[in-house]
Amino acid sequence: MANLKQSKKRAKQMVKRTEVNTARKSRIRTFVRKVRDAVASGEKENATVALRDAQSELMRGVTKGVLHLNTASRTVARLNQAVKNLYFPKAAA
Repeated sequence: MANLKQSKKRAKQMVKRTEVNTARKSRIRTFVRKVRDAVASGEKENATVALRDAQSELMRGVTKGVLHLNTASRTVARLNQAVKNLYFPKAAA
């Protein structure tokens, strides 16, 4: 355990930040799950709205330092492609 006053304070701050970051990651996963569920059920309007909310939440996670920009961008791109396929299904080859 930390001995110095500042290192004790830093340890307490780390515990708080860990809780906040865990909650934020969980919230992001929830929003992403809503998009995937809407796509799986074929609900175009719900998927579009859920995508907009998820994209906002993912980018907020980037600004807060919870996610890397490339990770969030990749996730948004994949969700966007899934929603796009609802509107314009690929021709079966």
